[in-house]
Amino acid sequence: MRWLAGLFVILAGPAYAVTCDDVAFQDNSYTICTVDAETEDLRLFHSDNEGSIIGSFSNLDNTYPDKTLAFAMNAGMYHQDRAPVGLYQENGAQTSQIATSEGPGNFGLLPNGVLCLTDTSATVIESLNYVATDPTCRDANQSGPILVIDGDLHPRFLADGTSEYIRNGVGTSADGKTAIFAISNNAVNFYSFGTFFRDYLKTPNALYFDGKVSRLHAPQLNRSDFGFQLGPMIGVLE
Repeated sequence: MRWLAGLFVILAGPAYAVTCDDVAFQDNSYTICTVDAETEDLRLFHSDNEGSIIGSFSNLDNTYPDKTLAFAMNAGMYHQDRAPVGLYQENGAQTSQIATSEGPGNFGLLPNGVLCLTDTSATVIESLNYVATDPTCRDANQSGPILVIDGDLHPRFLADGTSEYIRNGVGTSADGKTAIFAISNNAVNFYSFGTFFRDYLKTPNALYFDGKVSRLHAPQLNRSDFGFQLGPMIGVLE
């Protein structure tokens, strides 16, 4: 019996802080990773202590040699120099300002939003509401468009929209205790991606991160995407 118990421990494999799964919805494939924001160390990352842009999952893992990177994803748009577009705040230090005016590209397709992280919560907040309420966030990152706002899809999404890309984003529960990150495994339009968060994941608020450069690090799925050098990233350290 002792031998059998030991065998079971070996076969059970490591325990992961983040639950990741491949799922299908409306003829599209997605990978989702669910994080308990109350208990896990969910953080934004951009530069190391010397000010150098981290830029990749492997560099992020090496930046914290005493930790395990249980999950990571690119976390929003960035300029050519990989500086964040719009509001970015890490460990209470704000490095760029919030942008609330309509503009070109997906970021300027208002309404857009902010992912606000505290030590025990993760919340997607519409940008104008963020300015009006001035919430206390340890980390904050602005991106756009917002996918779902108070249970409704972004008003400018079209069911037959022809712009299709690999896309990624995050949805948060009403109580802020759970964050669900998703990346499509085939090209989808905004309507399909937003509908996935609203109808399948059932998150009342969800924020788009990016397309084309969308990347995921999910060790429990033996997945760590590579390609473009990244700007802001989000991840869980154990």
